[in-house]
Amino acid sequence: MLTKASSNSMFVKNITSEQLVIGAPAKLNLFLEVLNKRPDGYHNIYSLFQAVSLFDRLTVRRIDRETPSLEIVGADELPLAPDNTVFRAFDLIRKRFGFSGSIAVHLEKNIPVAAGLGGGSADAAAILLACNELYGLGADLKELAALSLEIGSDCPFFFSTGQALVTGRGEQLTSTAFPTDYWLVLVTPPFGISTAQSYAALKRGLTEPPKRFSFGGLGTQHEFIEALRQSANDFEGIHLESHPELVTIRDGLLDLGARVVRMSGSGPTIFGIFEGLPDFDWETWGNREHWRVNTVKPIALPTREH
Repeated sequence: MLTKASSNSMFVKNITSEQLVIGAPAKLNLFLEVLNKRPDGYHNIYSLFQAVSLFDRLTVRRIDRETPSLEIVGADELPLAPDNTVFRAFDLIRKRFGFSGSIAVHLEKNIPVAAGLGGGSADAAAILLACNELYGLGADLKELAALSLEIGSDCPFFFSTGQALVTGRGEQLTSTAFPTDYWLVLVTPPFGISTAQSYAALKRGLTEPPKRFSFGGLGTQHEFIEALRQSANDFEGIHLESHPELVTIRDGLLDLGARVVRMSGSGPTIFGIFEGLPDFDWETWGNREHWRVNTVKPIALPTREH
């Protein structure tokens, strides 16, 4: 299925005293190294995160009752359970700031679930931003980013400029300004991969290995893409071996002219980087194998305070 990406950004829009709309973008790991397991049970990583123009759309309404509600369109497999990141984010920010009342959320789910694209983390960040606005909490982006880490390691990124080198468990971000004048084709097969099981399969110990990849001075699109070609995603070795369909996707993108093909996060989404807008019938190509295909661009995220 070919899905057209939204043009929204991580701004809140259509703001009234009772309701707003916010776009929550997907993110890619342009490369990903898993360094070691931490004493707290998480893993240290070294990665380049990039926000892209594929968005969930959340309409968030302030309500008087104490129990939040959530309606989801576009992802029947996503449970309306307390561990949904929307509920977790709301509970966290209400406990932190102590306000009364709740929210009703309509979530148009466009980012594939459990696909390595950070959709759940993006939605959680959007809820924190929405509550901050609707309830006039006055928190700045740095405070919201720190709070979001309690929900997931990817969450703080969605309060960044949209491109960052990421270390620690995901909370240490260094904004970067690498070229973004390229296109990406994201291909997600019809199955999810557990992040926790993926990390367990790597069997990393507590000793931190040296980083294996670093960027030099990169000023052009071509230089940037060539540098990325020398990088990797540490999860690819285990997942390409156990999921032959991912090999088919990888090889297909290479055959169609992608300069770099990489898995995002712990998968299963595979993306290809193209120097120009790829001219191909992606809808037919994806439907043949029931793959979900999105053609997107890298984006910057607004960082102005509300």
